[in-house]
Amino acid sequence: MTRAKLHEIIFEADTKKGKIFDIILLIAILISVFGVILSSVDSIEKDYGNILRFSEWIFTILFTIEYIFRIYCIKKPIKYIFSFMGIIDFLSIIPTYLVFLYPPIHVLVDIRAIRLIRVFRVFKLSRYLRGANIMQIALKSSRPKIIVFLLSVVLIVIILGTLMYIVEGQKNGFENIPKSIYWSVVTLTTVGYGDVVPLTTTGKFLASIIMILGYGIIAVPTGIVSAAIAKSAGKITTQSCRVCSREGHDLDARHCKFCGASLNN
Repeated sequence: MTRAKLHEIIFEADTKKGKIFDIILLIAILISVFGVILSSVDSIEKDYGNILRFSEWIFTILFTIEYIFRIYCIKKPIKYIFSFMGIIDFLSIIPTYLVFLYPPIHVLVDIRAIRLIRVFRVFKLSRYLRGANIMQIALKSSRPKIIVFLLSVVLIVIILGTLMYIVEGQKNGFENIPKSIYWSVVTLTTVGYGDVVPLTTTGKFLASIIMILGYGIIAVPTGIVSAAIAKSAGKITTQSCRVCSREGHDLDARHCKFCGASLNN
């Protein structure tokens, strides 16, 4: 089988063979994750532990072969290896091999549940696939704005936490600036554990401002991503670039929007 044909089956769901491969892969992931969950139950582990461990090794070997094939059929393997799904694919198999060094780590294979994201590829004509790809593209395009926003939030909680330390002081539970900053984060995110509360009038007034500000901050990233989604909306396919393995191309695209490689080769 040629690399191009193998790539078409493994990375794309536009063909019958590609869809069948994805369905089998999803079923295998579900069974594997379910097995790991069951193994954490003492009564089940006692009676069926050996069977569950054997099946886990079978799945891990199969997923390892799949991972090797994914690397093989990509023209630039490094692009796939260090991509989001490439890292997830690797992390989904490595815990089983590390079980000899640290046995409890085998439960981390549950991370392969993230691979179920590929379920959207099977329904490539549905609005769910388009929505998933549009969301992914929107999040990537919004990254600079979100980073700036998060940095601004960090600065806000540092300043507000320091102010609360000055206003309330150690006698009211704000023992140091780090603890005051932690209180500021908890309050700003509207969690409010209530383990430390301001007692002075000035402190309560400042806390009220922080709480109100918290509700306003929640809306900011939502607006950023929503705007990006509106720009990214359109018809896209599950076709994957053979060079960089990225998806999310338009229906009439002939070249990859990320690396410029031809999509027809």
